[in-house]
Amino acid sequence: MNRSQTKVLIEEVIGSLKKSNRFLEMSDEKKRGMVLDSAAEILKTTDKIIKSYIRVSTDEGEIQRIPAYRVQHNNISGFYKGGIRYSEEVSEEEVENLAILMTLKNALHELPFGGAKGGVHINPREYTERELNLISKKYVQRFAINLGPTQDIPAPDMGTDERVIDWMVGEYKTIHPGQAYIGSFTGKSVENGGARGRRESTGIGTFLSYFYLVKQWLEDNAETMSEKEKLRTKQWETLHSMEEKCNNKDPVEVAVQGFGNVGSVAALEAYNCSEVKHAVTAVSDQFVMLINKEGLNIEKLAAYAEKHKQLPDTAEKLKQENIEAQIAEPGGIAVFDCDVLIFAAIADQVTKDNMRSVKADILVEGANAPISVNADLYLQEQGKIIIPDILANAGGVHVSYLEWKQSRVTEMYKKEEILNEMSGQMKDTFKKVYDAYFTSDEYTMRFTCYTMALKRLISLLYRHGKLF
Repeated sequence: MNRSQTKVLIEEVIGSLKKSNRFLEMSDEKKRGMVLDSAAEILKTTDKIIKSYIRVSTDEGEIQRIPAYRVQHNNISGFYKGGIRYSEEVSEEEVENLAILMTLKNALHELPFGGAKGGVHINPREYTERELNLISKKYVQRFAINLGPTQDIPAPDMGTDERVIDWMVGEYKTIHPGQAYIGSFTGKSVENGGARGRRESTGIGTFLSYFYLVKQWLEDNAETMSEKEKLRTKQWETLHSMEEKCNNKDPVEVAVQGFGNVGSVAALEAYNCSEVKHAVTAVSDQFVMLINKEGLNIEKLAAYAEKHKQLPDTAEKLKQENIEAQIAEPGGIAVFDCDVLIFAAIADQVTKDNMRSVKADILVEGANAPISVNADLYLQEQGKIIIPDILANAGGVHVSYLEWKQSRVTEMYKKEEILNEMSGQMKDTFKKVYDAYFTSDEYTMRFTCYTMALKRLISLLYRHGKLF
């Protein structure tokens, strides 16, 4: 989903809310329509787009001017919150779209944050540690006036990590001597005031969004299933098929696109799952796809990827690591034959060009916007279950909230406490969404999530006196 598709979907959701008198009840229907139109204009419009060029001296003595962005979409539900990514995919349009998605995600999960996003247009693999350090500090210098623990709180994203965030915190502290700085960024190292479990949180939450559905939610709704199955018949058939696999102790076949912080952790969650047997039969990064229909050794692959920052991409490397796998082109994983496909890489992986070739029954958006609107609709018609990004990949921002809260109470939480609280909060949201989606026959699960998020945002705008 790109920025235009996101804004169109916001319009469509608010259009459907207009037809329902149960939301934002008013005696004057004309005024109610005007209020919702005003909300649509506000939520389709970004509060602030800041673009700058970072000047960097390379180790070769060259001077580069690199585009950098910070987009603040909306803060009606709290301080701006969103990651900073280092990627060649970074553009103003992409960053704005991701900022909008952050606003919706935080509203859906009822977190006290608005939506923002940042990015630097680089391939971090092409820069030395000294150069990345300089880029990170320059980023803070450019945007420091717009950042802060009670204004806009960045976090790591694709291409960045706790090391980058620690550098940024150090620069923020230098620029703002004597001011509160620990809560200015989340995703820091534990030694620097970060939350235990932050690195794994998005991957854990992504896997949990699927596993909670086919295990706990399905069991909790077993008694009333026959009545609910009159709606979403094809999706219920998919759930029954997964239930049968689990009951027969047949392995659920999982494929994971992207093997960084999100994908590798989600794959490990499947690999180590004790309640239901899983076989992770394919994983990929930008260089290679590895396949083993009996199941890959994810522990060995995760250890290799952590050390080398990529998957082993030759037969010789696989042999050295004692890993059994076939090598294939990475682009094929989107149409790989499996039960569950987890997207943990980049946007626009399933579009109208390849949607008819998708074989997975459940698709989980651990990445942002990997499935287009057209593909979403088509796949739903085929009986697929698509768990959208703003629902599935919120583990990171949940733990970011706990880290931000930790900085304010100056108390360190235990890793188990953080992950348990994150899981509990996410399960509450999963239940709301799955209850609504599987007991209706309209719209996609993404539409259901947007509806819940926008109801919260519009209610806040109205209560704050922003809509007339």
